[in-house]
Amino acid sequence: MADGSERREARRFTMTLPMRVLPRERHQNELPGQTRDVSYRGLYFLADAGFEPGTEIDFVLTLPQQISGNGDVSIRCQGQIIRVEPTDNGRVGIAAKINRYEFLNAASAA
Repeated sequence: MADGSERREARRFTMTLPMRVLPRERHQNELPGQTRDVSYRGLYFLADAGFEPGTEIDFVLTLPQQISGNGDVSIRCQGQIIRVEPTDNGRVGIAAKINRYEFLNAASAA
């Protein structure tokens, strides 16, 4: 019987994918990151900057040809930061839920 500590509603896939956190305001810069695991409901990623829980973010994940089978595929997502934690390598671990996503064509991804 489960002890209730596992609260995930969707199956996670451990995969390291490149991602970009997009700026919400003009004075902010795009931030590169890397996923640790992904599901259709959320992801955990590593970045060099912290976020506050509750913050809304826009980001783009890139599925490489080895996964998509048909060239790199970019997915633009809107989400919300759920948890932020330090890691051993100096980066920040960030858990975020995905509220909305869309597949981008090659021209939109650039």
